[in-house]
Amino acid sequence: MENLPEPLRVVAQELAKLPGLGPKSALRIALTMLKMPKEKVSGIGQSVIDLREKLCICEQCASITDTCPCKICSDPKREHDKLCLVSEWDSLLAIEEMGLYRGYYLVLGGLLSPLDGVTPQQLEFQKLEERLAKGEVKELILALGATVDAEATASFIKNMVENKFPEVALSRLAQGIPIGSEVKYTDKETLRQSLEYRQKL
Repeated sequence: MENLPEPLRVVAQELAKLPGLGPKSALRIALTMLKMPKEKVSGIGQSVIDLREKLCICEQCASITDTCPCKICSDPKREHDKLCLVSEWDSLLAIEEMGLYRGYYLVLGGLLSPLDGVTPQQLEFQKLEERLAKGEVKELILALGATVDAEATASFIKNMVENKFPEVALSRLAQGIPIGSEVKYTDKETLRQSLEYRQKL
């Protein structure tokens, strides 16, 4: 990129900082924008600025929103006694798109990861405790995934709930063999959890 004109090099270098984009892809996008009409490129730039200025974090569920509280937290028809805990906002979107869950959410902001230096103080555990302390939530549903960090986070939450909120039922999303997969191709951990959480027929 050193031989590129400076304005083009700067844009390509900034785009390359985005996840999933390498230097070549970033340069291709920069060249594509260079070929666009000026009005269209200005619209893209303004939408990025609006992204930062018009979105905020919901003070109740910690999700990304353009109103506070967000539309989900403002909906009085949802089930007040159910709280689904997700690690990131896009997990909330995936569950909402199914249209099956009618409770509320809390976005933890990540998962505990001692190796990466992510501690409970860096996540929304205080918000979770404040929510449970209100006494409305009867079931806390963990939708954290099936990674090592998710297991560590689930274990931490289980201990916290058992010690401070024993009246709250704790559940997690079912884990097991994906539809369309065969047992012989399933990894050991997935197979172990499938056996542990087996269902009656």
